[in-house]
Parts: sequence; C-alpha cells; structure tokens
Amino acid sequence: MENKAILVVSFGTSYPETRSKTIDIIEEELVKRFPDRTFYRAWTSGMIRKKIKERDNTVIFSVDEALDQMEKDGITDLLVQPTHLVAGEEYDKIMNRICANQNRFQSVSLGEPLISSFRDVYHVARILESRYSELTDKDMLVLMGHGSAKLEFDAYEELKRQFNKDGHDNYAIGTVEFTPGIEPVLEKVNEFKPGRVFLTPLLLVAGDHATNDMAGDGPDSWKNQIEALGPQVECHVRGLGEFPEVVKMYIWHAEHASVIK
Repeated sequence: MENKAILVVSFGTSYPETRSKTIDIIEEELVKRFPDRTFYRAWTSGMIRKKIKERDNTVIFSVDEALDQMEKDGITDLLVQPTHLVAGEEYDKIMNRICANQNRFQSVSLGEPLISSFRDVYHVARILESRYSELTDKDMLVLMGHGSAKLEFDAYEELKRQFNKDGHDNYAIGTVEFTPGIEPVLEKVNEFKPGRVFLTPLLLVAGDHATNDMAGDGPDSWKNQIEALGPQVECHVRGLGEFPEVVKMYIWHAEHASVIK
C-alpha cells in the first residue's frame, strides 16, 4: 500500500512576518492541492534553523532529517517541491540529497524552482509588469535578486531580456550576492536618470537581504546608493511569495514534477 508524502524545502527565514505571508502560504496551498500526501517541511539553511530553535524553541528539519523521519514513518511515494527561486547551488544541494537517498522510497518526484524555464520567465515578467503597471516613463523599477555562483538556467538574464522584449527598458535587475551585483543597476540609473525608483526584492521572502541590504539605513544599502545618484527611492519590502500568482506557479511545478525513481 502506498504511503504518500510531500516535502516542501525552503532556504528558510528568521523573519516570522514574511514567513507567514510567503513560505507558510505556499505550504498551505500545496497541502490543499495534494490532500492525499502527508506534509513535511525542511529548510536548507543550518544557520536559520539554529536561530529558530534557540529563539522560538521550534525544530525545523534539514533535508536529511526530513528524509530520515519520512522513512521511519513508512513513506513510500515522495514528492519534493522546493520554494527556491532559481536552480542555483542551493537547489543542487537539494537534488544531490534527494538523489543520494532515493532508494529509501519506492517512488520519488522532484519539482523545479520558480524560474526554471522560458515559460517561467514569461509568467514572472507578466506578474511584475502587472504589479507595477503604474510606473510612468520617468520611473524605474529595480529588482534585487540574490544571485548564485552557478546557474544552469540564467533566470536573471532571461528575465531582463523578457522585460526589454516587453518594452520595459526602465526595469533593472541586480544581485546582492555574486555577479552581477548592484553595478548594472547603478549604471542604468545613471543612464536613465529617473525621477523616481521603485525598489523591490526579487526574492521569495522579504527577510534580511530585503530589510537591510536593500532598504536599510546603512550607506551601502541599495536604497542609499541609488538615492546618492539623485532619484527618489520608494522601497517595496515585499517578497514574491506574497503574490497569489507566484504561489500558483509553485503549485504548477509540483503538479509537473519529474519522476527520478
């Protein structure tokens, strides 16, 4: 007899306000979509799991710990859906752990991150263009992504191409870690000379990067670096996971997960 489970894997966040609006909502919607599967959660950030345990006395599994628990519970059919945005190093770690342990289950399926194909790029672009439809031709939208040392599919570059294709030359994307960094954003602000910049995270949750690196008071925050060039900056500290359209994309990825065993 099959004993089915869904494991939702996130990087994690220590900000409860943004977690309740993003990760928790995605998990709840996946549970609704797959009512025949027992729900399990795992976070890939050991630092955040440790902080949550010490601060909130809440234990959140690592991927390996979740796999151990599911095997103890007699799970035979496993569906894994990450909430990561791109197929970078963090996603590779998940794949490696799942593939290394696939023989512990009869069937294993793995869903892709949010932006894993040209189809995903198209839909994310449409979501953001709709959300910021009030921009005038004198405004700019700046998106702060995380970045990755390795990308099988360069979601950031493809998203920029889609924005340009859609006629949004006043959109710019940078990353807080790895290349391209903030430099292309500052160059575009200098070139475009907008009167107003809408600054928002291209991240699932509006956690530490969005609160401090993007919208913080320090001189190196993206807000202050952009303001130093002249425009008024309006920060929208809101993770992509707060958009219902994005949640639906994660559901779609889970529904179209690839069977690896």
